[in-house]
Amino acid sequence: MTKNVMDDPRITAVGLLVEAHAGLLARFATQYEENGLSAVEFEVLTRLARSPANQLRMTDLAAQTSLSTSGVTRVVDRMERDGLVCRRACASDRRSSYAVVTRSGLDRLNKTLPGHLMIIDQWFTGQLEPAELAALLHALRKVRDAVHPGATAGSQDSAPDDAAPMKPEQPAIHAGRR
Repeated sequence: MTKNVMDDPRITAVGLLVEAHAGLLARFATQYEENGLSAVEFEVLTRLARSPANQLRMTDLAAQTSLSTSGVTRVVDRMERDGLVCRRACASDRRSSYAVVTRSGLDRLNKTLPGHLMIIDQWFTGQLEPAELAALLHALRKVRDAVHPGATAGSQDSAPDDAAPMKPEQPAIHAGRR
């Protein structure tokens, strides 16, 4: 008797991951729009705010997102026009520049984060017990590092001496199972 390939747990695992991702993105989309952001702009602001001195080299930002270097350039151009980010020259490499989140960008992120975290809590992390969440985070990092090794590029670089990091405010979101 031949086993049906469509019953393979590998196909099920990828299918469930894709379905969960699509469901979460749909819930996030409306909330981003209400705050005047696209999904990619939210991702850029979040990546920058979580990085040393709230900045990343443009090439590292591309490596951490789903965008090409030219795609990052277009997004950063648009966000710079909107006052959410600015560019800063790299003192050690004149060919490189940093994307830096501005105060206005952090304000927009701070306005967006409470609703974003509520969606995450309600539809994702709140569905899991703490041990399940820890195991999932470990597994996702393992897979991410294998398929996207540049995803943490630039996140451990030390900040330039003249760059004072700005941090988003910590929204009061209560984690827990719903």
